[in-house]
Amino acid sequence: MDFALTEEQELIAKTTRDFVRAELVPHEQEVEDTGVLRTELYEELKAKAIDAGLYAANMPTEVGGAGLDAVSWVLYEIELGYTGYALQYSCVARPSNILMACEGEQRERYLLPTVRGERVDCLAMTEPGAGSDVRGMKCSAVEKGGDFVINGTKHFISHADHADYVILFAASGEEDSGRGKKKLITSFLVDKGTPGLEVLPGYRNVSHRGYNNCILQFNECRVPKSAVLGEVHRGFEVANTWLGATRLQVAAGCVGRARRALEAAKEWAVQRVQFGQQIGKFQGVSFKLADMAVELRAAELLTLEAAWKLQQGTSTDMDMAIAKLKASEMLQMVSDEALQIHGGMGLMSELPLERIWRDARIERIWDGTSEVQRHIISRSLLRPLGG
Repeated sequence: MDFALTEEQELIAKTTRDFVRAELVPHEQEVEDTGVLRTELYEELKAKAIDAGLYAANMPTEVGGAGLDAVSWVLYEIELGYTGYALQYSCVARPSNILMACEGEQRERYLLPTVRGERVDCLAMTEPGAGSDVRGMKCSAVEKGGDFVINGTKHFISHADHADYVILFAASGEEDSGRGKKKLITSFLVDKGTPGLEVLPGYRNVSHRGYNNCILQFNECRVPKSAVLGEVHRGFEVANTWLGATRLQVAAGCVGRARRALEAAKEWAVQRVQFGQQIGKFQGVSFKLADMAVELRAAELLTLEAAWKLQQGTSTDMDMAIAKLKASEMLQMVSDEALQIHGGMGLMSELPLERIWRDARIERIWDGTSEVQRHIISRSLLRPLGG
């Protein structure tokens, strides 16, 4: 088994690492203090990311992206994970791969401009009453007069405040199943500014300051049939084809932040002197560092293994779930122990640890909670045995 990276992969990781350290990290404190990513700063950093070839690097070369293979993409995501979402996800955007389902005029109107950085997408699936239970969504799309009329509410919609359009999932019908009626889902491309669509401020939360969530309200919002992404009633097929790797993206970001937390803890353990010696010489601290390193290494290897399988075309939902579960729970442990090693200073905003610690909390919730990941894993283990 070869764990070595190619020269190209090493270069991708280094280029991304250098960009993050030089261009993004210097603005962390401003975003943390104000809770806002200024429009001028956003545009400036976005232009630099485009010039550096890092913008939309997850997209295939045939549509203008960097065409990174899965392992290279994960290495890139790990390096971007070093800093906060407001800077690394807004300014170095990775458009949703679901846009690869665009056909005909949709490619010119949505896909290609988004890859070029001229337009920004946001994904709207979650509702107040339907988070993990996607089939429970109530936002509806009813066909009327050749168009679709959309009504309902979506919430927790990331960066919808500066998106140009919405990739929307809505219930468009029902079908019979062995467990009763089952909702059919259709995906739509809806431009902001479409009559009947209102974008409202979302909720204040402890994680990822400056990277906002929004509430979308659809009230008799009429869109043409040409707005359907994929096929009518086949929204799940579209999502399952293109969205599976998002959990791997979360895992990679967790690895990146955990690396930063561990490095900070190691440096503090050497610099801080108590009772006449470096605190790293006390087993109470040194054993924490050892456990942190073990957990980080395990999560990193599981994430890279899932990426390698994705690249080979052999990955499963269980592979993605294992990587996401392990990495998100590892980050919580590593960030908490790093803060503990720092003592009172770890809670101070002068250091990045309290932000990493706060930001870590959301990773076990979005893109499928830890409980959902465990369900996916356990079902994959038991179904082949008839369980």
